[in-house]
Amino acid sequence: MTAPRPAVPDAAAVPPRLAQACEQHLRRLEQVRRLAPRTLVNYRRDLRDLCQRAAQAGVDAEALQPRHLRAWVAALHARGMSPRAIAARLSAWRGLLRWMGTEGLLRTDPARELRAPRAQRPLPKALSVEHAVALAAGGPTVAEPRAGARAHALAELLYSSGLRVSELVGLDLRPVRGAEHVSQGWIDWDGAEAHVLGKGGKRRSVPVGEQAMRALREWLRLRGEPPPRAAAGDRAALFLGPRGARITAQRVREELRRRALEAGLPVAVHPHMLRHSFASHLLQSSGDLRGVQELLGHASIASTQVYTRLDFQHLAKVYDQAHPRARKPR
Repeated sequence: MTAPRPAVPDAAAVPPRLAQACEQHLRRLEQVRRLAPRTLVNYRRDLRDLCQRAAQAGVDAEALQPRHLRAWVAALHARGMSPRAIAARLSAWRGLLRWMGTEGLLRTDPARELRAPRAQRPLPKALSVEHAVALAAGGPTVAEPRAGARAHALAELLYSSGLRVSELVGLDLRPVRGAEHVSQGWIDWDGAEAHVLGKGGKRRSVPVGEQAMRALREWLRLRGEPPPRAAAGDRAALFLGPRGARITAQRVREELRRRALEAGLPVAVHPHMLRHSFASHLLQSSGDLRGVQELLGHASIASTQVYTRLDFQHLAKVYDQAHPRARKPR
């Protein structure tokens, strides 16, 4: 059974050239780009909105001007649509008009200079200092010493060094450069540093705290050796999963969730939350934005500045709770 053709509904009053272009573009998105059905539903809704607005304004494709699009974006904003949703709708409009330009259906692209309203970036979720320390310092469990030592070392290292989970699972015991395997990252045991390959292929070195080094050495004592026929990359890995292969990001997430439950934390914990906690707590203590940027491996200081907002949110909460003139009258 063939899927129904993705068309623009309610097209009777729609300018004909724009309606035809929308149908062709949607078919291309479905058959060439193979977008997911749910994504196609969103595109269809956004392009239907464009067509209806063009019909109300009495303009077809070739008569579309930047002023039309600006007015329609303003109308979406006035209706209460969020900046993120407006940006998504405008992206669908841009995609259609850009494609029409490449197909020779438009001489100029009216959306080329149009900018979507900037959505405020959501604040990263970080643990409190008390919860982060409780998670990291819990120690291995007696019932399962090897698994407990691994979970302890994972939590300590993530909080101590602010690593991404991809950087963590890529760590080797020591640097390897051979025909079968080249290390992405490794631990410098003498220098107490982790050398990692971050986003964009950028290498950086980050310090590993004393407690994390102690947890890593305990894990190393219980780690054991991978199976004899294991791949070279698994043999070199710092963290091995239960079956002796290099640990996966999914396994790290599962072990952190379990460890957070055992520690009695009231929130669900994921690896990136420990990276956020590392950055937030370090910035609260030092105030060194550039230093935190280097440790996180951010290419832009703007990515790091979000933690100043998180820090201010924390200080504002302390103020509201502690300052006698901040309390609301009962």
